[in-house]
Amino acid sequence: MLIGNKSKDIGRSLLDLARESQSPRTILAAYVNGEIRELSYVLKSGDEIRWIDLSQADGVRIYQRSLVYLFYIALKECFADIELHVLYSLSRGLYVEFSTELDHDDYKLIENKMHELVSEAHPFVKNEINHKEAREIYNKEGLHFKTELLRYKRNEKVTLYACKQRHHYFYGYMVPDTSYINMFEVIPYSPGAILLHPRTYSPDAIPPFFEQPKIHATHMESEAWSDLMGVGEVCQLNRLIESGGVAQIIQVNEALQEKKIAKIADAIIDSKKRVVLIAGPSSSGKTTFTHRLKIQLMAEGVFSQTISLDNYFVDRDFTPLDEDGNYDFESIEALKLDLLNENIEDLLEGKEVGLPLFDFREGKRQDNAYKMKLQKDQVIIFEGIHGLNERLTPGVLKKDKFKIYISALTSLNLDQHNRIPTTDNRILRRMVRDHFTRGYGAEATLGMWDSVRRGEERHIFPFQEEADAVFNSALVYELAVIKKYALPLLEKIESNSPVYSQAKRLKKFLYYLKSIEDDRIVPSTSLLREFIGGSSIL
Repeated sequence: MLIGNKSKDIGRSLLDLARESQSPRTILAAYVNGEIRELSYVLKSGDEIRWIDLSQADGVRIYQRSLVYLFYIALKECFADIELHVLYSLSRGLYVEFSTELDHDDYKLIENKMHELVSEAHPFVKNEINHKEAREIYNKEGLHFKTELLRYKRNEKVTLYACKQRHHYFYGYMVPDTSYINMFEVIPYSPGAILLHPRTYSPDAIPPFFEQPKIHATHMESEAWSDLMGVGEVCQLNRLIESGGVAQIIQVNEALQEKKIAKIADAIIDSKKRVVLIAGPSSSGKTTFTHRLKIQLMAEGVFSQTISLDNYFVDRDFTPLDEDGNYDFESIEALKLDLLNENIEDLLEGKEVGLPLFDFREGKRQDNAYKMKLQKDQVIIFEGIHGLNERLTPGVLKKDKFKIYISALTSLNLDQHNRIPTTDNRILRRMVRDHFTRGYGAEATLGMWDSVRRGEERHIFPFQEEADAVFNSALVYELAVIKKYALPLLEKIESNSPVYSQAKRLKKFLYYLKSIEDDRIVPSTSLLREFIGGSSIL
């Protein structure tokens, strides 16, 4: 809701106005003239505000940061000597680990302490201090891992919050006090725990917990790779870039990915399954992965044919509509499923089949556009967002399908308590690719991202655990390469843009990264080349 301030409101805080608001949800912050402001902000003449709550991505980010701060304080009050490591999103929450493994009673103690802190409404007090003062506070409170990152901070001032005599900074805005963080659950999940909290698709309650053992195992494998390479945090990567040692890390990371693709190819061959379905969210690198998988299969004497699910779209006039009345191309009903399953069945029986091509300009599908016939033991590879959903291929027995989930599960963190979200990695990839291949500016890519995310939440993420194999396409060094392409695009977005707050947030963490200016050290076969150009296999 857009609210233009009235003369009587000038000089009042957003908190005062929020308390008078008839908003159905708790207001966490506001956009003031398009920029995020905390509720302590005092209105000036000409300000226009839009409230931020948990139905918006920025609201969830603010809540999550504040929740981690609350958890950190509770942990230290219960177990002063235990260190916290905030790692990644998992099972609709945030996965964390500790320097000492805790048991169920320990987690219950921490959770009770968190509820106690919420009931006491301790304020998060924001301060601006200089680098010297920040280092002294960090060192005094045992946050030594935060001091080195100050070297890469562009601003002479450091933002620091205080709550219950504990200082911290989570690289973003916070709620006014602990009473705002009243919806959470601590779920033990060995060897750590998951902090559950509301999401945009469940703003009024904590979404139900569901296990993700395959995704968890893939994350842990990536963390092990990062430990092997000695690059888990931005400062470690920056040091390698400064010392000239990043080229070897690139080679090791690429080799680890190639080894993983080879293992997946071996698993497909061992399974004797002939229908391979690849799915993943936007900018996961599905196209490059598919080509590299085909090469690994060929190396073992198994040849494959690739079919794009996009060619099975129904004609535009029959495309289902979403809740806003727009074409919903991401709905499974947007595909001609009966034709797809008929074609697969005929191909597996060795018949020559006329396959369709979809004309996106005309919005029509041309059936029998080209011929395909599978040789004995050849594999068919399908790539598309619905690949893990059983509704896509009901005519193919489960025993004949091998499903692969691919995503860029970022393992590089800003520091021990601040992760770099996977979705930020993907949006930067897409932004750069859109610029190079479609001529889009960053504003256009950011503007459509919420819609992309809604489609992923509905059609991809619920089926992750259906996969026979999970592939992490993230490269620990990639953001240092992407920075030089993405940052100039983001800096073109002006403050009056509706996506300015997103651009500002992305710029803020990119500033901490040293840039790899000469990307010739990135192999031409790298999955990253799908986004920055120069691929030798696409």
